[in-house]
Amino acid sequence: MAGKAWSLPVSLARSALKKSRQSGNLIRGIKTVTLFPGDGIGPEISTAVMKIFEAAKAPIKWEERNVTAIQGPGGKWMIPPEAIESMHKNKIGLKGPLKTPIAAGHSSMNLLLRKTFDLFANVRPCVSIEGYRTPYTDVNLVTIRENTEGEYSGIEHVIVDGVVQSIKLITEQASQRIAEYAFEYAKTNQRSCVTAVHKANIMRMSDGLFLRKCREAAEKHRDIKFTEMFLDTVCLTMVQDPTQFDVLVMPNLYGDILSDLCAGFIGGLGVTPSGNIGANGMAIFESVHGTAPDLAGRDLANPTALLLSAVMMLRHMALHDHAKKIETACFDTIRDKKVILFII
Repeated sequence: MAGKAWSLPVSLARSALKKSRQSGNLIRGIKTVTLFPGDGIGPEISTAVMKIFEAAKAPIKWEERNVTAIQGPGGKWMIPPEAIESMHKNKIGLKGPLKTPIAAGHSSMNLLLRKTFDLFANVRPCVSIEGYRTPYTDVNLVTIRENTEGEYSGIEHVIVDGVVQSIKLITEQASQRIAEYAFEYAKTNQRSCVTAVHKANIMRMSDGLFLRKCREAAEKHRDIKFTEMFLDTVCLTMVQDPTQFDVLVMPNLYGDILSDLCAGFIGGLGVTPSGNIGANGMAIFESVHGTAPDLAGRDLANPTALLLSAVMMLRHMALHDHAKKIETACFDTIRDKKVILFII
């Protein structure tokens, strides 16, 4: 929303919430969530989400923690102990965008978070937003990305000068649990089809193992339709008609690319929610756009992606009434007040 303060749509969403408030809907139990505000515009959009949650009387208490990496014993980069303790205690987190310092010696901050808490599944729903026009008007799909290995395992070395080898790591355990998660997600969310995305025709052993685990999971979940497609075929078919897809499950790199492609169908990363799901109830929900340091402090940043990620969080916590209330107020604000979305 270039040129106008985002305090306007935030206040409009809060007004919509007040109108839709129902006295019998409130839940007495307060749940504590770890909040990582992030960098750049992160603190601003996090504050906007907290204000909207307060207006909605969502039963959430925020426990703010700094997640900037520190060097531990032996020089290894790690998440600060206070942040780790908070997540292990609360299990659920909400995260604004994080920057990774250039030439600082550690990998992506987001990757470090996923590895620290074993957040093995990245889930991104892509649903068309009424009132925000794009070339695609009826998108309703979900990408589920294996989050811990593949090309992002970080295993690289120089063979000889001018020749670098990067190892794609695919394991049976990781492939099996992401495949099982995809089918369970489809069943829980009334989705009818899971598509495995792969290149097993070229990478017969690595993608072949991933595909085999998807087929085995499909055998256990006969009530969900299963299809399998090459990555390039998926890209071609998706840009022609994204409505042909429902739930897609894929290895790490393919998921990174396809989930951003899908975000483009509905308006961009500035309106796309995301969740990282782990074992034992651990989960961190996040906005996946950049930190936009040029917008920081100017009250121009769009909080929609983080707000919808927080709605995903509420649904994950089975707070469905509050999730629906906030989501409806957000979409009503976009549709009825014609708020122009500033896409990051």
